[in-house]
Amino acid sequence: MAQVLWCFWIYSFFGWALERFFAALTGAEEQRRRCLLVLPLCPVYGLGMLAVLAVPVQGWALPVWGGAAATAVEYAFHWAGEALFGVRFWDYGGVFGNVRGRVCLPFSAAWGMLTACAVRWVQPWVELIAAGAPFGVTYAGLLVFTADLVCSVRFLWVTGSLRELRYVF
Repeated sequence: MAQVLWCFWIYSFFGWALERFFAALTGAEEQRRRCLLVLPLCPVYGLGMLAVLAVPVQGWALPVWGGAAATAVEYAFHWAGEALFGVRFWDYGGVFGNVRGRVCLPFSAAWGMLTACAVRWVQPWVELIAAGAPFGVTYAGLLVFTADLVCSVRFLWVTGSLRELRYVF
């Protein structure tokens, strides 16, 4: 179970870094985090990669099914944010092939390519890190992560303001 948790955390961190890089590269007006947590983690990436790792395909089909799995998680995460907190973590409304602004074709294709690369080249390193993580470090990380999640969810539940969550901490 600890290995799954470490995979989630590592890919959530990679997702946070990717978001920051993409925002800087595109000159996005909103360059602060667009995710649920205060920690430098974007859980949608961690959940998406766990879904990809659960897909029992390899080879040429992995980008297709990996992209589909990541897109399904992205849609569900966005829907949950709207349904539970009334917030939109992102909006693909102006992008070609979008579905209610939650997902879009260009990013689904990008997720497919990124997940295939991650499974082939990054996952072996993630597994090594996860396997070598001491229990105490995992436990401490889980406590910090849980505290962040509880506080962030409570803040969003009360305020319904993703913008304020971005700036309050």
